[in-house]
Amino acid sequence: MRKTGGYMIFFGLFAIVLNFFDRVPSILMWIYEWGEGVAWAIKIGLVVVGAALFFLGKPEAEEVELELPEEPKAE
Repeated sequence: MRKTGGYMIFFGLFAIVLNFFDRVPSILMWIYEWGEGVAWAIKIGLVVVGAALFFLGKPEAEEVELELPEEPKAE
């Protein structure tokens, strides 16, 4: 869930920043059909829900490298 939350945070912040430059990603154009206030609520909600998923999600399992015992060297 952390990965999904991270993506949601990124896209929410990305949409907010691009809005200040009057550049809206085409995938998010549908949220502006309901008005500017609703669009802001959706973008902020995306960031908040993404942050909740990120911080409440379990950390991904780290790969543990196995150390094998050394074999005696033939001399």
